[in-house]
Amino acid sequence: MTEVADFLAEQAADSEVAWSLGTFGAIAEFTRDADEAATLDRNGDVISVMTPRGALRIDAHPHLRPIATESLTKESWSHRVALCLPHDSCAMSGRTALSEIGPDRAALREEDRDAILFDLGLGALQVDVCVRSRDPIVVEKLRSCAGKSVFAPDSVAMGVILAANPHRVFASRLGRVEVFQPIPPPNGKSPSGPHTHVLPKLLAHGRTHAATEPLPDGWVPCAHLYPPNPIRDKFGRSRVFQAGHHAAFQILLTRFGDPQLLALKQSVIEAVTAGHEPVAGASPSERVARTTVRVALRQMQASDRSSAALAAWLSAYDRVEPHEVELNDPPH
Repeated sequence: MTEVADFLAEQAADSEVAWSLGTFGAIAEFTRDADEAATLDRNGDVISVMTPRGALRIDAHPHLRPIATESLTKESWSHRVALCLPHDSCAMSGRTALSEIGPDRAALREEDRDAILFDLGLGALQVDVCVRSRDPIVVEKLRSCAGKSVFAPDSVAMGVILAANPHRVFASRLGRVEVFQPIPPPNGKSPSGPHTHVLPKLLAHGRTHAATEPLPDGWVPCAHLYPPNPIRDKFGRSRVFQAGHHAAFQILLTRFGDPQLLALKQSVIEAVTAGHEPVAGASPSERVARTTVRVALRQMQASDRSSAALAAWLSAYDRVEPHEVELNDPPH
């Protein structure tokens, strides 16, 4: 695992890399600014980063498998490395009711280890979604709601949480993300830096990840890292194509991606570069393969490799279909 731990430590040291931990419908994000005070630490296969706004810990579990993928967005593409465990190794508590855990002895900051941790009981497979407080009034109010769903009509738990802004703690078998920043008000904008999203309608699907993220059967993403995107910054803002960022992720894709999809992508790039016209009816029938072709074409277009052949391929294959838009990018 030393090689994987080295990779994770390298990514954690890069302030442009964003992280997330959670499930489909409940996610904690960790980002930091380049000039933000941060404490980075590595103890064997455990890597951590702490800032005044939040904290990240990633454990290089013996069964951890990094899987690099690319997906479509409405107008461009996204990429990420999923940190996956086998289905049989990823399960957390699975609690379905608000539950008091006790003092958070695993807190990254020593000052938080006497605060009381409550599992919200969202019933997700690979993550426990928790809040943490040392305020005795907040703790007593949450204790009074224990044993029932936080979404139950007679539960005041979510109201207490929204009013009190306790720390949010998302924990998986690969580590945790802790968020110290306040929760935005309803209809408010999420703050920059570490923050969380809990979306009951998406949770109700019971998915471990977005259907548009092509992961092998039996592997569950317990965290993600998002290296810099070549055409948008970590706030989702468009920018001039960054060839270095693109090349860096293609190396990760070669290292951690699906070899068959890599071969397909390379064949498309070679065909377009050679000036070959698209073959009628040759578009792959499988959705992941179609996505691979379209991502390759969009990347060639973004890198200013325009040609008559590329225009023909884009016209033939890159028709936006709403159900194929990426649903699991970190929200901004």
